[in-house]
Amino acid sequence: MVDEKPVEWLERLPCSVTVCDRNYTILYLNERSAEVNAKDGGKALVGRSLLDCHPPEAQEKLRKVMMSGRPNIYTIEKNGVKKMILQCHWRKGGEVGGLVEISFELPEQIPHFLRT
Repeated sequence: MVDEKPVEWLERLPCSVTVCDRNYTILYLNERSAEVNAKDGGKALVGRSLLDCHPPEAQEKLRKVMMSGRPNIYTIEKNGVKKMILQCHWRKGGEVGGLVEISFELPEQIPHFLRT
């Protein structure tokens, strides 16, 4: 990942983690992301554009995240599976290095707690 080897636990997370640089070039996919993106090439997507993995509307949202610095957080449902998506900057040495996209499946019922 980037200049460093990813830590083993990152590979085994039960969520998809995809990292790109400031030019949207995919630098890293963890095991779950490679599985989810297997039909598009899985780990072979490293070195390709993250934008090519998204439709035009989503590409524009990724560009806005990159330019604004504000994360894009939303839920989707595909084939009856609900997911939470987070797209945000990652930084190295205080500089924006690119974007990270994290997604994970949501159960049908999610407890919600108000903490004080």
